[in-house]
This record gives sequence, C-alpha cells and structure tokens, in this order.
Amino acid sequence: MQTLAIVGASLAGISAARAARAQGFRGRLLIIGDEPHRPYDRPPLSKEFLAGRISVSDLSLETQDAGSGDDPLQAEWLLGTRAHSFDAASRIVTLGDGRTVAADGVVIATGASARTLPELAGLSNVFTLRTLLDAQDLAPELVPGGRLLVVGGGFIGAEVASTAKALGMDVTIICTGPIPLSGPLGAEMGAVLARLHSMNGVELICDTGIDSYYSGEGNVTGIRLSDGRYRSADVVLVGIGAVPNVGWLAGSGLEIGDGVLCDSMGRTSVPGVVAVGDCAAWLDHRAGKHHRVEHWSGAQERPALAIAALLDPGAAPLPLNVPYFWSDQYGIKLQFAGHAREAERVAIEAGDPAQNSFLAVYYRGVEAVGVLGVNQPRLFTRWRRQLNARPASLQPVLAAL
Repeated sequence: MQTLAIVGASLAGISAARAARAQGFRGRLLIIGDEPHRPYDRPPLSKEFLAGRISVSDLSLETQDAGSGDDPLQAEWLLGTRAHSFDAASRIVTLGDGRTVAADGVVIATGASARTLPELAGLSNVFTLRTLLDAQDLAPELVPGGRLLVVGGGFIGAEVASTAKALGMDVTIICTGPIPLSGPLGAEMGAVLARLHSMNGVELICDTGIDSYYSGEGNVTGIRLSDGRYRSADVVLVGIGAVPNVGWLAGSGLEIGDGVLCDSMGRTSVPGVVAVGDCAAWLDHRAGKHHRVEHWSGAQERPALAIAALLDPGAAPLPLNVPYFWSDQYGIKLQFAGHAREAERVAIEAGDPAQNSFLAVYYRGVEAVGVLGVNQPRLFTRWRRQLNARPASLQPVLAAL
C-alpha cells in the first residue's frame, strides 16, 4: 500500500492515522476534514468549554504528537473541504471543491451530525451541539438569569443543562419518552438518574413533545407542549441524537444501513476500504447485528483494529472491548460499560442510589452484560476490566474487595 486516505479529521480519523504509522505504514498519508480545525476533543464541549473553563487550544488531540514541531504523522492535511462523493471500486474520493484523491486504502471516519427539528430550523436562538463551531455559537448565549429549554433527554442535553444551571440559568428539559436515558441505561437506572435534574433545580418534563412554538424576530420566544403547557425560552438546545454522515457515499458501491456496514474488524463490502467512528456500523457477533458505537472510547480503540485489517486483509478477527461511555452532570461522574439492552435485571452491588454513589450490574441470567458506576470510579474500573476480559461472570470482583 502506497497511499492511505483518511476521510474525517476526527478522533477516529487521527486514531486511524496513529495506528497506521504504529503498524508500519510508511507511505503517503492524507487526512481530509470538512472543518477547518485539526482534530479536537468533543466531550468537553458540553461541559468545560461551555462553562469557559478551557479554551480552544485545550481541546487539541495532537498534544501527544507534539515534539520537534514537525508532524510526527507525516500527513498531508486537507482541511475545510467536504468529501462530496466516493467511487469505492477505484478508491477515488471527490472533494467538494472538485479535487480528487486516489488511494490504495481508504478509511471512512466522517462521523455523524446532530439531528434537527425542521420546524425550528433557521431560528437564531435554536442550537445543536456537535462541533466546536456549535459550542462557540452557543456559549455566549448561556448567561445568568436566562431561560434555556433543552429538547431531548439524552446525554448532550443533560450535560448542557448541568452546565447552564451552574452558570445561573433557569433550565427545563423536554423529553418525548417517559424516562430519559432509558435507551443507553435501561428504564430502571434511567429513572434513578432522572432525579438528578430535580435535585439540582432543573425542571424535567417527560412523555410530551412540541405542539407549536412562538417566534419573535427570527427567534423562539416560547414553546407550547403537546400536553398544553407553555414554557418561555431565551435559548433552545435541540439534543435528539445524531445521524451518520454517509450521504456522500450514495452510489459509491458500499453497503449502507444505519451507517457504513462493516464486519467485526471494520472492513466494508469493498476491499481496501474500512470505516470507523460514529459513521460505521460494525457487526456485533454477540448481538448478531450491525450497530454504531457512538462513544469516545470506540473512536479511540477500534481504528487500530480496522487499520490492521486494512494493512493485512487476511488478519484474524480480534476481540472488541465492550462499549464504554461516561458523562459528568451536576458534579457527578457516571460511567457505563457493556450492553444494557441485553439485560434481564439490574442489581445494586455497592453503594446507595440515594447518596448518588453506587454501582449497578446488568445481568442476563447469571451473566453480567453491563455495569453502571455513579461516583464509583475505582470499583467501576475493576468491573469494566473483567467485563472486557471475561464476560461470563464478574462475581470474583466483589469477592476480591
């Protein structure tokens, strides 16, 4: 392989670049990104960055690559230009400005974009949060005494709500489902954690949607909910998930579902092309289906496997770590690893939810399939390590304490 093109200057993209060099690739390396920035860390955007505690320079993902001042990746960076189309058979990427990039191997790492509400599109005080530019636009609007409406019951909305409340805003979260976070954590633990909002003075309204909105001069002044209630707003954040950035791959010859369909090493349906990060739907043999892992750890860890498969098409499948994510809300650290949807029951193994410090284990029969830690970093780390190494049973973890 002489030329490797990575489409997506993201965490997954730079992780793939590092893995390629670490695994011996010495050829031409191109990294293509639609944003003008070099790769940056996204999780702090909803927390420290919005709160003004860190700057843009603190978000850089290249600190560990710095040294002599030269780019240790020896990469060609094509930034501020979007991938427009792709011919997988010839492995030619056409950019939005008309340029083309031909490569022997291609890594697709174009991530995902925030879902929007069409009825609120174009209004000046309605925001999503996915990119650095999104955060830079939102941050000046979070002012003491202002009223923030968060539409969506996911992690991004909860983290922004926490940040905004700490900044002195009046905050309401509107969740269309009966329990926030029931998807990633299950209904039981979602309900336990939902009380964090009320405990910290944030109003949580569940099981309702938006009936209509009231507009001033190009902005939202209030929202009428489907249950008849009205809430005024100075700022609206829409946090209703993300969609994979795969539109540019239409007609490429790749198999597309909810993302780029891959095997358990990131190989696509076309030789010489792999996909990683939020846009990639890897085959999960455990679940028997493809799904996207939209978490920081997946974008950091999985590219090394995909690069191994790209550089050696005959590489044997390697074991995957279970999905892992974390969230910081109201001064509390939440960590989860595993597969909540596979669980039949949840047991509190340590601590007390009433004290906002506990560890819960998700079981399918006697098998532990997931673990949730709230302000229990050391114990959680032990369970997570065992879940990755030996998923059949985690009981020895408690016995060893």
